[in-house]
Amino acid sequence: MATILDGKSLITAETIAASLPRKNIEPHSEAFETARVELALILHATHQQIEKRKDPAEIIRRLMSYLEATRSKVHPDVWQALIPVVQNHPVLEYFLEDPLTRWSHSKPRGYSGDAQLLDYIYCDPHVAESVENASEIGKALYSHTKDVPSCVAARERRDLLTRYVDEIATRNGPEAEVLAIAAGHLREANCSAALKEGRLKRWVALDQDPQSVGLITRDFQGTAVEAIDGSVRTVLTRGHKLGSFDLIYASGLYDYLVHKVAVKLTKTCLQMLKPNGTFLFANYAEGNPDAGYRETFMNWVLLLRSEADMWNIINASVDRNTVEAQVFFGENRNVLYGVIKKRG
Repeated sequence: MATILDGKSLITAETIAASLPRKNIEPHSEAFETARVELALILHATHQQIEKRKDPAEIIRRLMSYLEATRSKVHPDVWQALIPVVQNHPVLEYFLEDPLTRWSHSKPRGYSGDAQLLDYIYCDPHVAESVENASEIGKALYSHTKDVPSCVAARERRDLLTRYVDEIATRNGPEAEVLAIAAGHLREANCSAALKEGRLKRWVALDQDPQSVGLITRDFQGTAVEAIDGSVRTVLTRGHKLGSFDLIYASGLYDYLVHKVAVKLTKTCLQMLKPNGTFLFANYAEGNPDAGYRETFMNWVLLLRSEADMWNIINASVDRNTVEAQVFFGENRNVLYGVIKKRG
């Protein structure tokens, strides 16, 4: 059963769709028809490979490559029109045997990119039973999807967050306070030495999903972690009196925020920082090679950004003379990070 959200969330399929580039294309325009025919051939070839019981990992690898090549060469409007063509094709059922693809496509919690989906990406013990119960084809597909570049980057992002928290605790001592916005299941806390050793005053985990808030409350009972039910809108309207922090981060949120909202949230977070505090936000980068598969079979659309886009958010949010700012790629260049440090 899908989670009923609080109605205050700014992250909905409608807001994502509305932010995508749109042009009035005729359904039978030449560009669309040419691409549709090419895509039909790709899907037909994939169907033949499935019927011949070819190696699932090889089938999905080739399909991902074809989909990304198609996505890269057509106009964004044409690509958006092609997505339903893929989602209505019989081969979909084969790929839904992969527990990661199935969870993303069906959205049991009612929205994209939920914390349980991240658990599949993290290969977290909480989803081990679900993976074990998948079909042999599903397991073989998952062995590939869990290691595509975006998933590798997500695991690196989780570990980077842990390092930032531990470094803040080391630098600021036991009075250090941290805020995670759209915290999910807060898996980065599992390996935090600072949390384990009691070197944090507060680690506030804010999320719009009551299931995630409940899980955090259960898993981190008796620690510095405080789980709070709240959305982006809650932060923007100061719906909670959260206080001020040495580190604030939003690692899986900006992928869903249009520029205007991203700037507003960044400004708000900077106001909540203590002197010398740090704000970190992350975003999947343009050129992500598994976007074609993610947007079709996984039914998961993200707002991909460039380095310039990240700098545009920073420059629109703050006087650069009052902060130290940087933008950098993760190791495989699939995730971009923006880091803003307030000068004391």
